Amino acid sequence: MGSNSFVYPVLGFGSIIVFLYISFGDLLTVNYKNDPKLSFVERNGTNFVVDGKVFYVNGWNSYWFMDHAVVDYSRPRIREMLQAGAKMGLTVCRTWAFNDGDYNALQIAPGQFDERVFKALDHVIAEARQVGIRLLFSLVNNLQAYGGKTQYVKWAWDEGVGLSASNDSFFFDPSIRLYFKNYVKTILTRKNTITGVVYRDDPTIFGWELINEPRCITDASGDTLQDWIEEMSSFIKSIDRKHMLTIGLEGFYGPNSPKKDTVNPEFWAADLGADFIRNSAPSTVDFASVHIYPDHWFKKKSLEGKLMFVAKWMRSHIEDGDQVLKKPVMFTEFGLSDLNKGFDPVQRDRFYKTVFDVIYESSKKKGAGGGSFAWQFFVEGMEEYNDDFGIVPWKRASTYEIITQHTCRLAKAHGTIASQKDSLKHLCSQR
Repeated sequence: MGSNSFVYPVLGFGSIIVFLYISFGDLLTVNYKNDPKLSFVERNGTNFVVDGKVFYVNGWNSYWFMDHAVVDYSRPRIREMLQAGAKMGLTVCRTWAFNDGDYNALQIAPGQFDERVFKALDHVIAEARQVGIRLLFSLVNNLQAYGGKTQYVKWAWDEGVGLSASNDSFFFDPSIRLYFKNYVKTILTRKNTITGVVYRDDPTIFGWELINEPRCITDASGDTLQDWIEEMSSFIKSIDRKHMLTIGLEGFYGPNSPKKDTVNPEFWAADLGADFIRNSAPSTVDFASVHIYPDHWFKKKSLEGKLMFVAKWMRSHIEDGDQVLKKPVMFTEFGLSDLNKGFDPVQRDRFYKTVFDVIYESSKKKGAGGGSFAWQFFVEGMEEYNDDFGIVPWKRASTYEIITQHTCRLAKAHGTIASQKDSLKHLCSQR
């Protein structure tokens, strides 16, 4: 008995260590105290600025970060994607900071949160901070995926306080506006359980996006959506003055815009209740956002026709940023579908290059074209989460080359930011 009295405590202690490693090994292997020093990205007129330097974004979308950070087996994908992005010299990732009432929901009911999922979001921020990637967080979806405005309307209806069963009541129902404000306040004032930094004080966060692709088709005049944007953007700024804010628009011109007939893809785009200029104008909106999906918008155009439209679409919005809005314009989603008849990956390469060329053209003049975000990037083994736009960017050499070449020419034009210096030494040394 005496000889075993020392063995049992040792085995017990060893079991605890093994348990901790299995449960939290992904976190224990990272020393978050040695994270790169990040500064807040700010706006100076039509440009983004960080550490006194003009900053143009080569970014991407990985909407799935928080969802995959919830579960042990998929959590390492976040680090893998972020490290790969940093290796390509990418600087900002746009991702969801919402999941309303869905599987692995962050907000399970109005004002009720799953701490397990909130810790997953903490993990995403901590991992991004460690590799020097900033995050653009979207706060709700206009679409039904991950709950969206549909879920908010359902909650109000189920509680007997909803004014209408229309999804667009998200924008005008006082009870739903209060639900959303409570959600936003909870996000902005969250203290990260890993880093100890409150979200609104964390420069890892590039900025906030109010809503992904807002449309309010029940009020084509745009008044309902405009009122919501003004109220919510002011509310966010009352809590967080350190971060920039954008809306999440697709970029369509409204019914009173002279560009509705000359730049919009087709007539229907002016009747969705959104207006790029009007919606982006409030002083509480720091930069404008635009999406680029020629496949969704045109069914009969050739690839050449689509690429010509893309360049025209982008230059029109950059012109608006330079001359009308006097603020940066970010193309926060761009994608080309692989479901097109006769699709060839070369077509996507040409599409990417068209987008990057217009951004670079603007950057050389220190113009308002502040950056672009490909939709969307994954790592291997995630095919079931893909759509017809997603890619693993390093699997195709020519695509990888186009992306990294854009990184290097932006760096050559304006220099590197602190978090990029090490990764770009090797990446751009031979270009």
